[in-house]
Amino acid sequence: MSVLAGRPTRRRRHLGQRISRRQYLLISVSTFAGFVVLWSLATLTGLVSPLFLPSPVAVGERFVTQLQNGELPTDASASVYRIAAGFLLATVMAVPIGILIGTSARVEAALEPLIDFVRYMPVVAFVPLTILWAGIDDGQKFLIIWMGTFFQQVLLIADAVRQTPRGLIDLGETLGLNNRQILTRIVLRSSAPRIWDALRITLGWAWTWLVVAELVAASSGLGYRITLGQRYFQTDTIITYVLILGVLGLVTDQIMRAWGRRMFRYERSSR
Repeated sequence: MSVLAGRPTRRRRHLGQRISRRQYLLISVSTFAGFVVLWSLATLTGLVSPLFLPSPVAVGERFVTQLQNGELPTDASASVYRIAAGFLLATVMAVPIGILIGTSARVEAALEPLIDFVRYMPVVAFVPLTILWAGIDDGQKFLIIWMGTFFQQVLLIADAVRQTPRGLIDLGETLGLNNRQILTRIVLRSSAPRIWDALRITLGWAWTWLVVAELVAASSGLGYRITLGQRYFQTDTIITYVLILGVLGLVTDQIMRAWGRRMFRYERSSR
């Protein structure tokens, strides 16, 4: 018994247990570093032809070239502008509609089946029509991004609103709050973090639809430059701009995460 008593007890890690911010950062950086190492080995050992997968050095050189000649800043600013406009337009329309669907059975019956029907239609198939409807200017890009995010946003926001605990609503009714007060003080406050997460997720989808919009009838943007790289078989250009899209998407996602943590501190403290 003395031997067993002398053994140190191990702390058991529970499923879903959080790690420190330092550990999180270390693991994330290690993952990216490992990816670059594997990429380098695949190209340096000749496992993959540079024609199909350029080395990290070649991609870095192309990045510097595109940065110095001014094409990269121009393309990035054009794409960010289109993302911001299309996504904001979708969000401004989707948030109130999603809240209405989530709080009203009649509105849900009227709109949700229609939105469900439309969201299964492939946005890519609408590209020729959007050119006819909106021309080849930025309006067409806004429309593609809107179509790719609006319908998904509405349904995700409606689900976020429906997840409001029924007990909180009953408590509000017991305290004598009217429907408007219950909506503003209980439902929206409870569902706001989930709505924000829905917007963050659909922002990632918006970056995908941006590339679709810029692959056709564009004269600038990250997707346009990828098309040129494909036309002239410049795989280093393609990889460079794909990585830039990934970086921009990651940055915007982390910004929204940080804003969410700041705005919804009450939600974290209640856990």
